[in-house]
Amino acid sequence: MGRPEACRILRELSRRNLLSLVGPGLGTVALIDLLSREGLLHSQARGDQTNLANESSDVLPLKARAKRVIWLFMSGGPSQMDTFDPKPTLERFAGQLYGGEEKRIGTPGRPVGRLTPSPFRFDRKGESGLPVSEIFPFLAPAMDDLCVIRSMTTDSAAHGSACLQANLGTGRIGSPSLGSWASYGLGSERDRFPAFVVMHDPRGGPNSGSANWSAGSLASNHQGTVIRCEGDLLLDLASPPGVSLSGQRRLVDLVARLNQKHAAERGFDAALLGRVKAYEAAFRLQQEGVQLADWSSESKETLDLYGIGKKPTDPFGKRCLMARRLLERGVRFIQIYSGAAGTGDSWDGHFDCAENHRQRALETDQPIAGLMADLKRTGLWDETLLVWMGEFGRTPTADGVGKLGRDHNPHGFVAWLAGAGIKGGQTIGATDELGLKAVESPRHVTDLLATILMHLGMSPTELGRIGGGGKPSLFGSDIQPISEIWS
Repeated sequence: MGRPEACRILRELSRRNLLSLVGPGLGTVALIDLLSREGLLHSQARGDQTNLANESSDVLPLKARAKRVIWLFMSGGPSQMDTFDPKPTLERFAGQLYGGEEKRIGTPGRPVGRLTPSPFRFDRKGESGLPVSEIFPFLAPAMDDLCVIRSMTTDSAAHGSACLQANLGTGRIGSPSLGSWASYGLGSERDRFPAFVVMHDPRGGPNSGSANWSAGSLASNHQGTVIRCEGDLLLDLASPPGVSLSGQRRLVDLVARLNQKHAAERGFDAALLGRVKAYEAAFRLQQEGVQLADWSSESKETLDLYGIGKKPTDPFGKRCLMARRLLERGVRFIQIYSGAAGTGDSWDGHFDCAENHRQRALETDQPIAGLMADLKRTGLWDETLLVWMGEFGRTPTADGVGKLGRDHNPHGFVAWLAGAGIKGGQTIGATDELGLKAVESPRHVTDLLATILMHLGMSPTELGRIGGGGKPSLFGSDIQPISEIWS
């Protein structure tokens, strides 16, 4: 082989491919990694050195406006015209059958129903005068912080596929989730905690379950780590009786060495090395988890701010406070779910949508407002992006069966962003006068996902090329970043 040919091959080798060729040298890399974790090598703090951004600077080519994300996912699909997108025209046509072009809206097989105005009063709040439903009395004073996108769209009116699309960018199981991409590109700011954490509703998980926080084709250590705020932080976190901390440390080290030897003999195996990191992360969480779940270090003022100790707000309040505590420990991406699939305790307002939304808002309004206030007073606000959204919206019609309920609506719904340089006190896009379809500046959920990655300094185009199987862009070639959100 001539020198030019050898140079060409070396230039085309990624670090991953090079490691697969050097074979036993992988054990040395792992040893250096472990020594630096223990502070036995002279180096800077590891921070996010384990992420793949360091394998290609192209992953982070943009100016990062945020270091972290908290995604407040309203599972079930909140109604836009009952929350942040008032439609007074519905008052004029109340009770009339919908007569537009979209004859089949919502769930197939259900009657379209009659146009139904919101039962809630809307008030204009803050210097911006953004309207907000009366069901959000705690969040209302913070409207100047919110950038409300009123023209979101998605492809499916089914909960399962719509949840997947909101999290993965596609309605099919198997792709990496947004949080996994954040972990892939940024890693955790500290080694003792995972980069991506999920807290779902104690009453149950969302539609499509753990596929919503899957790592897909990425290494398994990038998938979301599910933690709880009641009882054990993680299921099976405690060591078995009679197993000492030092004994378990030796066991974890032995398993790591065996796995690394196995990988070195067979070439690079992302799944295997991901498991090695997962075992190490689980061991570290055993040590840190007790302190993380101990609320005694929080003042009564802080607990009251989140509504902790009050029946409606306590569960969601604890998840929001836990999110702040996780941010302080270097977690990059946190997803908090409100609502459990198939239980009646979600935002899926098919039956008595007004009462449904009143209850869900009662559970989440104070905790979210408390989280925003706490991020500001602890100095985390300017570097943390907050996202509020469900998998789709709801129809301006009610089917008239029993108490009035609204059906699924993928054609136009609401999301809002705040913190980390977001230009608050504004709305982007609009639905039609009935609130059914996005007619001004429609934004697909994949546009939002791409925008969040860009807010973190990550390029969807480069992620698609490097980690997405050679795609022209992670979420397709027609992505339109929502540039209006930035100050």
